[in-house]
Amino acid sequence: MSSLTQYYLLFKLAHFIAIIGWMVGLLYLPRLFAYHAKATPGSETDLTFQQMEHNLLRLLITPCMIIVFLTGILLLIAISAQVGGWFHVKFLLVLILGGLHGMMSAQRKKFERGENTKTASYYRTLSRITTFTMVVILFLAVLKPF
Repeated sequence: MSSLTQYYLLFKLAHFIAIIGWMVGLLYLPRLFAYHAKATPGSETDLTFQQMEHNLLRLLITPCMIIVFLTGILLLIAISAQVGGWFHVKFLLVLILGGLHGMMSAQRKKFERGENTKTASYYRTLSRITTFTMVVILFLAVLKPF
């Protein structure tokens, strides 16, 4: 038994915990943006949202995403990458979530510079897209339909 195989369950546990943290953040951040979009740039409310968004990204979302990818790679190595077609679709959707993460990070910087042009409705839609993507990933990971 390789050393990676013997730690498989620990990697899987760390992967699941990190997924929960990443998803909580990716689902909450666009909701914060929706409220932030209504704040006057430079106001106390604006500055409060900026700090909340910054902390959420730096302390939860980004570290959890990194752990998700690292533990995911370790899990693939531990099982010698024996996966079905479902995995390739799931992985593509995880990359899309990574792209959404990047978009939200860039948007946070626009709020910081007072350059937001998006509406609250846009951010609510972004939250729904993230939710839908997460649900499809869970469907694929649990049911492994193909």
